[in-house]
Formats: sequence, C-alpha cells, structure tokens
Amino acid sequence: MSRQVLITGGAGFVGSSLGLGLTQRHPDWKITALDNLKRRGSELNLPRLKQARIQFIHGDVRSSEDLDSLSLKPDLILECSAEPSVLAGYTSPGYVLQTNLVGTINCLELARKTQADFIFLSTSRIYPINYLNSLKFTEEKTRFQLLEQQLLSGVSSHGISEEFPLDKARSLYGTTKLASELLIAEYGEAYGLRTLINRCGVLTGPWQMGKVDQGVFALWMAFHYFQKPLKYIGYGGTGKQVRDFLHVSDLLELIDLQIHSLEKLKGQTFNVGGGVNNTLSLHETTQLCQEITGNKVPITPIPETRIGDVPIFITDSYKVRNATGWQPKKDAKMTLTEIYEWIAKFEQQVSDIFN
Repeated sequence: MSRQVLITGGAGFVGSSLGLGLTQRHPDWKITALDNLKRRGSELNLPRLKQARIQFIHGDVRSSEDLDSLSLKPDLILECSAEPSVLAGYTSPGYVLQTNLVGTINCLELARKTQADFIFLSTSRIYPINYLNSLKFTEEKTRFQLLEQQLLSGVSSHGISEEFPLDKARSLYGTTKLASELLIAEYGEAYGLRTLINRCGVLTGPWQMGKVDQGVFALWMAFHYFQKPLKYIGYGGTGKQVRDFLHVSDLLELIDLQIHSLEKLKGQTFNVGGGVNNTLSLHETTQLCQEITGNKVPITPIPETRIGDVPIFITDSYKVRNATGWQPKKDAKMTLTEIYEWIAKFEQQVSDIFN
C-alpha cells in the first residue's frame, strides 16, 4: 500500500537516513522531509534528498503554519525533529522547550487533523539522572561494567528496560521528550490515532555530523581522521564511561517493521538501542579509531564530570525485539569503519563541519 509520509527533522542525520532508506524500500511511497536546517551540516543532505525524489520543505515544527493540514496530507508522521543536546537545556531552555515540546504538539495537531499514524523518536534520556548515577558497576581495564544485581527495578546487566523508575529529575531535554510521550498517549486515546514511541539510545552511522554532546562516535572517528585533539571528560578522565550504540540502518529496519505492524503495536513504548552486545567506552572507541585510521591523536583527561552526564547507559531492548523479531546487525568495528569510509569519500564536504 502506497503511503504519504512526513518526516520532521527530515534533513537531519536520523530523518534523512530514514527517508532515504524508506524511499529505497518503497519506491511508490511519497515522502516529504521538513526541516529548519538549524543543525550545521544538515544542508549537505539536501542534494541526497533531491536525488531520491524526496520533497523538501524548509519549515519549522515550532510554527503551526508550517504544518498546515491543507497543504500537508500525510497518513504517517515520523517525528524525528528535536534539539538533541542535553547541554542545550542548560544554555538555551526556551529553544529546547519550543522545539521538543511545542514542536511535538504542532505535529500531533497535524496528525489529529489528517488522522495520520504517528511514530515518535524519543530518547533514553527520559530516565532520571540521579537514578542512573546510582547504578552499581565495577571498573575494568577499559570500561565501567554494569552489575547484574541492582537496587532499582528495570535494570540488570542487560541494561535499562522500560520498567526503570521515572519519578526524579532528568534534564530539561529529557523532560520535554517525556512530556511529549504523555501527550502522544493522550492524543492516541482521545482521537483514535495509531501511535508508537521509540526511546532511542545513541544512534550513529555515516552522515552524522557529531558533536561532543551528541553524536560522539562519529565525532571521535572524525577527529582521528583529521588528527584533532580530543578530551576524556569526567569520571577521572579515564574514558571508561560506556554507551550502547545503534547503527541508523538498524533503526531503519526496525521502523519499517513497525510501520507494517502498527495495528498490533499501536500505543506501545519501546526502548531501542544496540544493547549489551553493542557497547563501547570512549577508551575502547579510541582503540578502534586508531586501528581503523592508523592515526593517534592527543587526548587530554578532564577529571571533572559535566552536568547531566552519566557513567554508563545500556539499552535493554528485549521488549521491542520480542514484539517484532528485530535484531541489530552492525557491530562496533563495522559501524566505525563505515563512518571512516564516509568521511574519506566526502572529506571536502565534511571537513569544515568537523574542523
């Protein structure tokens, strides 16, 4: 069945990757990408969208006029727009609130008026920072290792599940996403919309214009490629903090499965990440980047931990794997190698972004 798909944040890393992937899989679908192009580097995706015959609209989810139900008539909205930085919540709270919360409301209003299905990309940062900082782990040679026995519910050595408690502060960024989740549930119930929420961990892959506080694995590879200095920030400056990662092509695989199973999955919330088998510390990422690029760069230890940071986060994706049969396919070396090959191929285009 042909679909009319609107992807908000459609020129960003995740939005453009999903749009291009879905177009390749479903040539009869009409896909529209809406983006305000605020993120530096997103303009590099415009020729790729055009080549794939994806309509681009230069618009902003903060503006309800840019989401006009008379001109846009989607039957599926993929809500990928966001200010994705935790640190931005401490420096630019107004922008974070307007983009991540008001933007979601405007997208939901469009869904209500057009009766569109609604898939929302939320974040693992909806889980409270104090609880995440209280997790029990050991310090190994290259990483922190999460222990099986924990005092809180919803956590094990397999990571954080959807049952993890939510009753403490989490950051303004995380709060806007959690508030959006609550609104989505209400819109789904009140207006009969088929909705679905994915709480994503660290997403990465080619075409991610990584920054220190968002997109760290792409940034780490780029700085090794261009031989720029890096920093191990926080936790004694050892680089042992751990995240699981998910290649954006694995996310595409899941989203496609979910679109085709929305009647069965509607109303559900899933933790989505690479899981315990796809984890890296910064120290281990450095080792892989050195191996792939052949370059070593100076890394300065900064012992003091940044506000809003956590020592370890691993996504327990059992619920979504069990519901869909989905499994991530791309491991750490494969993912970082693909990022390296992308930078090498498009070095002229991306050098200004990373330099």
